[in-house]
Amino acid sequence: MPSESFWAGWVSFAGILMLVMGTIEFCEGLIAILRGGYYGQTQQQIVVFDLRTWGWITLIWGIVVALAGAALLARQTWARWVTIVVGSLNFIVQLGFVGSRAYPLWALVALAINVLVLYALMMRWEDVKATPL
Repeated sequence: MPSESFWAGWVSFAGILMLVMGTIEFCEGLIAILRGGYYGQTQQQIVVFDLRTWGWITLIWGIVVALAGAALLARQTWARWVTIVVGSLNFIVQLGFVGSRAYPLWALVALAINVLVLYALMMRWEDVKATPL
């Protein structure tokens, strides 16, 4: 039977992954804002808004994801639920990139990271709260 510190380690791992994902999404948004031609658009892809708007949305979303990860590392009880919601939404957003011809591998890696985060958060939260930092 895994110990309480084992589950606390999983939640810390999830918090660190959320910080990493938030930082990467922040950088993706910044690249889209500064260099609009960096991300390619083809005739087969549907783009509802221009790339700079997408960049701002991604940049702000990256900040939200990173803040959720930081709150999770601080062992805030509310952060678990916020991170589950943010991670689930991020999973859905990343599904949009799986069909992209330009970055399918990146999208699959991001999906796998989201699954790891959600798995870590849906385990034994009571054991995590009982474990000191």
